[in-house]
Amino acid sequence: MAASGVITVTTDFGHQGPFVGVIKGCILTRFPAARIIDLTHEIVVHWPAEAGFWLSRAFGFFPPGTVHVAVVDPGVGTSRDILALEAGGHLFVAPDNGLLAPVVSRVPDARLTRLSVQGLARIGVTRPSATFHGRDIFAPVAAELAAGRCTAGDLGEPVSTLVPSWVDDPTVEPASVAGVVITIDHFGNLLTNIDAPLIERFRLPVVHAGNHAFPLLRTYGDTRPGEYLALVNSFGVVEIARAEHNAAEGLGLSRGAPVVVRDGTDHA
Repeated sequence: MAASGVITVTTDFGHQGPFVGVIKGCILTRFPAARIIDLTHEIVVHWPAEAGFWLSRAFGFFPPGTVHVAVVDPGVGTSRDILALEAGGHLFVAPDNGLLAPVVSRVPDARLTRLSVQGLARIGVTRPSATFHGRDIFAPVAAELAAGRCTAGDLGEPVSTLVPSWVDDPTVEPASVAGVVITIDHFGNLLTNIDAPLIERFRLPVVHAGNHAFPLLRTYGDTRPGEYLALVNSFGVVEIARAEHNAAEGLGLSRGAPVVVRDGTDHA
């Protein structure tokens, strides 16, 4: 895999304090030519499932050879493993806590490497802190991979399994598809883990959540301001919105809320 020099960074750190900046500084110290992209630092804290959702649906918009670093790591400093994943012409580095499971499930050619003490020592990582692996492990690994100075295989040994996602895949029944709200965007739209192909067979999809039912429309402007709707968004998943308003606040729903799509023409 030819390295592109591009590194994306995804964390649950937010922007309070220097943590994101320090990670970037450590990358640039090792690889000054790196092009670093903030994917998001607003993952809900300690929830790898949301980071995995965004990574799995966003990585394809970056050049082949991009290194994607994700640090949503409530187990930092424990015996949890760190994985490097080669998938779809991209590299991913993340803790083995379910974060990478959505990527693996969507990319058939995925290859996993578990980073080892010996492999990290080869790139000079020997005494990481117990609480900031983003700085002490993930940043150096990303820099070396993005610079093309090593491969994932140089840093550990291949493995065939990983920790599953904290959120189950949608349940597909003949007359329904059931999933959950996986994230909430800046506008208060409720994004689910239900991909559009799962509901294509329904002639009149109706989305149910929080004791409400929403018609599936094409875009936000297809209803009046203040009205609720559902749609398939630009990342190809079912979303519940409120035109020009905040759906999450209006409905009192949050991450993990159940969502079911049914065919409105099925009266059985």
